Formats: sequence, C-alpha cells, structure tokens
Amino acid sequence: MHGVVTRLLVILAMVSTVGACAGGPPAAPTTGPPPSAPAAVPSPPPAPTAGLTGLTHLAARRIALSDTVAAAKFGTPTPIEDPVREQQVVDAAGAAAARDGLDPAGTQAFFRDQIEASKVVQRGLFRLWADRADLRPRARPGLAAVRPELDRIGAEMVTQLRVTTPARTAESCPAELSSDAASVGSDALHREALGVALRSVCRG
Repeated sequence: MHGVVTRLLVILAMVSTVGACAGGPPAAPTTGPPPSAPAAVPSPPPAPTAGLTGLTHLAARRIALSDTVAAAKFGTPTPIEDPVREQQVVDAAGAAAARDGLDPAGTQAFFRDQIEASKVVQRGLFRLWADRADLRPRARPGLAAVRPELDRIGAEMVTQLRVTTPARTAESCPAELSSDAASVGSDALHREALGVALRSVCRG
C-alpha cells in the first residue's frame, strides 16, 4: 500500500511539472479601475491682437505733460520751438525702431506728430494765459523734471508701435482709433492735440 501511494505522488508531481512548462492562462488582472489615458494637453489659445487703447493713452499722457512744459516756458525767453531737442527725440525714436524691427521712417513720423501735438497745447495755453492772468500757472516747474518722463513714455510708445502693428495695418484701424480717442476725457485743446498725435498711427 505504501508503494502505491508513493507512485501516485510521483505521477502527480510529473503532471504538475508538465503543466507548468506548457504555460497556463495569463494571470487575471488585479482588481481596481483601469489606468486612465493621459489627458490631452489643450492647445494654448491664440495670442490676442493688441489693440490701440494703450498707444492712445500713451499719446494722451504725453499731451498732458505739455501743460507742464508750457508752464515752464511761459514768461521766459525759452521758445516753444526747440529744434535741437526735437531732432534728438526723432533720432532716438528712429534708432529704437531699428532695434525693434520697426520701420524707422514711420516711427519718426509718429514721433514728429507727438512733438507737434505738444506744441498745439503749448501755443493754446500761451494764448489763454496771455488773455487771462488769473489762469496763469502759479509755479514754474523745471523742464529737467519733465524730460525723463517724456523719455519713458517715448520708450513705451516704441513698444506699443511694435505690438500694435497688426491693428495699425488693419482696415478697422481708423474706426478703432477714433473710438479709443473719444474715450479719453479732455477739453477741446487737448482733443485737438490728440488728433494730431494719432494722425499717422494707421498704416493701412
């Protein structure tokens, strides 16, 4: 009896070995939710085309400084016209435009308009103050304090001219520019100056 049991155990062991070598069915997957597929990365939205509001407001800021320039010059030998300083501004604008990949001639034309807009305000205030002593400035600011701010605005303007190139060459430019200019609250003199400052913005 003992011999029979021994032989039976040997046979069972051989069967198990053969089954293992032949390979069994694949192991059942572990329980739990299947791994999720990696989420699709959304494409970034297209960069919006820069509008003209920023450039318009910079022009208005520069025009507002013309009041201070006029107050510094009124009643002094310093004339409204300053050809040397004006040419320095135009030359600097052309050089900055070349560095930024802008058309130097178009950029210089824009800055000449800024200079002329400032003179519109200065002439208008000179006429007003000549007639109305009660409205004359009570303090005389120094031009040296104004020019660094004018330079900062000028640098920002060059940047805005670059980023607004698509808007400035679009057919909608005149209408958009007119709307932006109308949103700037100012008196008749400063509105006139703003029109001068913006007259060469659209390049279409």
